[in-house]
Amino acid sequence: MPSAQKPMRYGHTEGHTDVCFDDSSSCIVTCGSDGDVRIWENLDDDDPKSINVGERAYSCALKNGRLITAVSNNTVQIHTFPEGAPDGILTRFTTNANHVVFNSDGTRIAAGSSDFMVKVVEVADSSKQKTFRGHDAPVLSLSFDPMDIYLASASCDGSVRVWKVEDQTCVTNWLLLQKCNDVINAKSICRLAWQPGSAKLLAIPVDKVVKLYRRETWDNQVDLSDTSITQPLNVVVWSPCGQYLAAGSVNGSIVVWKVETQECIERMKHEKSYSICGLAWHPKYEQIAYTDTEGNLGLWEDIGGGKKPNDEVANTVTKDYEDLFDGDDDDYLNGDMIEPQSSPNTGANEDHGDDDDLMPTSGHPRRAIIDDDDNSLDIGMIKASSNLLEKEEDDDDDQIGGFPALPTSSTQQPFYDGPRPTPRQKPFQSGSTPVHLMHRFMVWNSVGIIRCYNDEQDNAIDIEFHDTSIHHATHLPNSLNHTMADLSTEAILLACESTEELASKLHCIHFSSWDANKEWTVDMPKDEDIEAICLGQGWAACATSALLVRLFTVGGVQKEIFCLPGPVVSMAGHGEQLMIIYHRGTGFDGEQCLGVQLMELGKKKKQILHGDPLSLTQKSYLVWAGFSAEGTPCYVDSEGIVRMLNRALGNTWIPVCNTREHCKGKSDHYWVVGIHENPQQLRCIPCKGARFPPTLPRPAVAILSFTLPYCQVTTEKGQMEEQYWRSVVFHNYVDYLSKNGYELDENAKSQPVKEQQELLMKLFALSCKLEREFRCVELADLMTQNAVSLAIKYASRSRRLNLAERLSEVAVEKASELATALEDEEEEEDFPTHVNAGYSTSATEWGRLPGRSAQQDQEMEEAEETDGCEEAEGVPEVPKQRPNPFSKAVSAAEVITPKSAVIASSSQGRVNPFKVSSSKKDPLVPSANVLDTMSKYSKKISSSRAVNKQSPPVIKPLIPKPKSKQASAASFFQVRTASCSEKRVGEREEKAGNEPPVVQVTAQDNTENKRPKTGFQMWLEENRANILTDNPGLNESEVIKEGMSRFRILSTEERMVWTEKAKGGAGNDFTEDKKRKRPTAAEDEAKKNEEQKSEESNVSKKKKPLDQSTNVRLSSFAFKQT
Repeated sequence: MPSAQKPMRYGHTEGHTDVCFDDSSSCIVTCGSDGDVRIWENLDDDDPKSINVGERAYSCALKNGRLITAVSNNTVQIHTFPEGAPDGILTRFTTNANHVVFNSDGTRIAAGSSDFMVKVVEVADSSKQKTFRGHDAPVLSLSFDPMDIYLASASCDGSVRVWKVEDQTCVTNWLLLQKCNDVINAKSICRLAWQPGSAKLLAIPVDKVVKLYRRETWDNQVDLSDTSITQPLNVVVWSPCGQYLAAGSVNGSIVVWKVETQECIERMKHEKSYSICGLAWHPKYEQIAYTDTEGNLGLWEDIGGGKKPNDEVANTVTKDYEDLFDGDDDDYLNGDMIEPQSSPNTGANEDHGDDDDLMPTSGHPRRAIIDDDDNSLDIGMIKASSNLLEKEEDDDDDQIGGFPALPTSSTQQPFYDGPRPTPRQKPFQSGSTPVHLMHRFMVWNSVGIIRCYNDEQDNAIDIEFHDTSIHHATHLPNSLNHTMADLSTEAILLACESTEELASKLHCIHFSSWDANKEWTVDMPKDEDIEAICLGQGWAACATSALLVRLFTVGGVQKEIFCLPGPVVSMAGHGEQLMIIYHRGTGFDGEQCLGVQLMELGKKKKQILHGDPLSLTQKSYLVWAGFSAEGTPCYVDSEGIVRMLNRALGNTWIPVCNTREHCKGKSDHYWVVGIHENPQQLRCIPCKGARFPPTLPRPAVAILSFTLPYCQVTTEKGQMEEQYWRSVVFHNYVDYLSKNGYELDENAKSQPVKEQQELLMKLFALSCKLEREFRCVELADLMTQNAVSLAIKYASRSRRLNLAERLSEVAVEKASELATALEDEEEEEDFPTHVNAGYSTSATEWGRLPGRSAQQDQEMEEAEETDGCEEAEGVPEVPKQRPNPFSKAVSAAEVITPKSAVIASSSQGRVNPFKVSSSKKDPLVPSANVLDTMSKYSKKISSSRAVNKQSPPVIKPLIPKPKSKQASAASFFQVRTASCSEKRVGEREEKAGNEPPVVQVTAQDNTENKRPKTGFQMWLEENRANILTDNPGLNESEVIKEGMSRFRILSTEERMVWTEKAKGGAGNDFTEDKKRKRPTAAEDEAKKNEEQKSEESNVSKKKKPLDQSTNVRLSSFAFKQT
């Protein structure tokens, strides 16, 4: 059986930690810098017994029911074990003791202190003490000779001394270590050890090797080394049989040698590369307990494959690294541990399994090939044997520990030292604590909590809902030993693993069902275990060991089944979304290789993420995966980094929080239970010195804030940038939910946009103060048209005319892009499809230019007045002729551009909207009004829409006309011009009464379209194309339904505008029979002449004559040349 490294447990606070086993091998004892001694029944003990012995405990030793500790009050204390009752003080020093050890029979203890002294004290009578002086620096470590004759000590003065206990004399002294002035400055604590039993060898860790010194002669017999050791060794420990030696280094490496052959039989690397400061070999089993300088406790099991240490060595050949990945090696990585690879000839292994001894490994998969022929010999072993024979001495007493003198390290077989495969992470349920605990959380999410109790009194499951209106608390028996659970507002889902008698089961309690039978159970096929489960809206899912995902309805109907590319790690569901995280492959050097699939299981099933690699912090693993309350996928790794899916950036992942920044201690963690985007809250449970909370007392939930890892967030600029992009990321869900038919609050969209634009304006103002004008233009690209207008005004007031001109270009470009988009949508729109909505379908309605009401003219003029009003500060007027927005040369899409009026106020003064342009196509001028360039985007309408091909109407004093089916462009200016138009209430009323507009029209136009129209109908006409573009397969009733949902999302102000338009009859605009290209200069001149003639010939057709003053005023206003 291969060795296994169990996950480490938090034991003590950060600092030096010591470990030992008790005599009966029933528990592990640790002490640490928190002053506590903890007694662990095993590594999975969730509630170890704790004994406080002082402020700090530096070392502990245990034998014969006596617990000895060296504590910070400069004493060596004794406690009874396992009761932990104080039993006196054995000895005192002037400073703290650094190490204490028992002799072989437990009658004496030795203690070394930072006051340079070593003391040996009788346990039964502490008055009998012996003091050993000779070291010139603090004592690092001690070791009793198993025969109780010698005592070895190491010191910061660089020396290792061997003392004779009886006469307190120094037998020998080696200068082996680097000198230092204190223990905390020592490169190694040099925990030396005598060989048990024969006591022939003394092992001393010196830099990167272990030196073995022979008893009595005190000469260096051999050095044990390994290429995997790259940092100084801290501690060594012998196996109880005395044939194996383990050593731990300051960078977390642990190596085990078979001393007889100097073979390195096992290697292990600390999962966090912390310094190993304590090692203890189990008295009975092949296990090593180890501690690090961060207070963690670990256990390494099945050292050497669990085989007898005195068996015959098998003939093995280590193959190269490439053999890891040949076709026969696919099954050598199993579960979450890495198994040594065996020969394809399994029959030979089975026949001689008891004869196989420890195989040299490097802590990663290797293949050992066992020869079919029992008589075959290995050349390397022959050479090793010959070296042994050459070095064998005649006298058996001179042999080391009953075996020949050790060969040199040159006989050690080569091994691979490249990247090492990482053990695969086991499947887990998000929001659950480890399965081995007797009292544990099966799930804690935004709906409720499921606890599991599995002790002598009870084996049951408790379910608690945060909102008791969903369901009352429930107590269930756990007779099937369920280990997985999930909870939603509809159901409870439980699952258990298979046993020899029973198959793996999926059990669902559908408490929201309206019928009486609320439970159902499904058995998995034979040899197929459920490994992860989750619930969504109306469905349940489970992932199995057969790499399958099985879908069910919440009522128990089996649905689709699909395959996974690798073993599942975790699953999560929310609404129609299913997220699955699985192993894409084998990671190396501590990295996990995970992939993620994101699916939508609604009516239109689709896959959003197709097994994309999941980004994790280096050498971390996944600890939580799920969705925010708003439905955005998120996950958390073991380093505390919270990542969220950014749908607006191609479904990429962005880190939004680092919980480690909120932890006070290195061993503290936050256990995530929920994520909310609005308000921005990370709901989690603080865990002091652990990764997960206990079930009792009930943990308190803390709320952490989100912070994106932007640069220089301490500066004003960096802080506002982080706030802006965090607002953008955390409001992506609004667009996603809107597209999926969810109704949102009116402020859900307007509030984040307002917040983002305020931050952009602050950044803009800051950049202006810093004279970063190019940066100002870059910020303007992120703004809305309203914000760009404000930015232009700010630049003008700041006397930055060049910047204002550049910003006008940005505004023009934004409006042009919007106009082009609307025009393209209108071209794609098929007008006859609107017939079913109940509107008039006569050909003349689409082919003729309907008239315009006096109110529309008034609104247009008010908009222009607003332009002049807003432009009064700072931007010079550009004398540029502008085309009439209602002339034939401007397309309907351009006329109805919703936000184009904003640009006019920022780029130039008031311009006559009725003036006919006589120029050629105008180039884009930086400060030109956006409407000046709109004719550039005019395109031909298809012939099917060009019903009436008569010549364009001539603009004349206007006659009042009824509304058409399309809202006029002027109506879009009502909201924008409210502030300035309030100043001219009386003037507008006068104009409304004295300016009857006139247009050449037919009698039929006067009688059409008499039916009243609602604001929603007018809005739907304008936005039908957008709805069909977003949802191409909708029929007419679905279009109206979608339109109603979108109309409700509009702000109250915008809806009132549409209602006022419907009431006031401001619905007529010019829908053209076809869109024409802008005329050339010659055509313009001819058109002007034709218009003047047409004016004279059509005077008689006017319904109401104008008084002379009004006529003169309108004519001069409309046709004045600038």
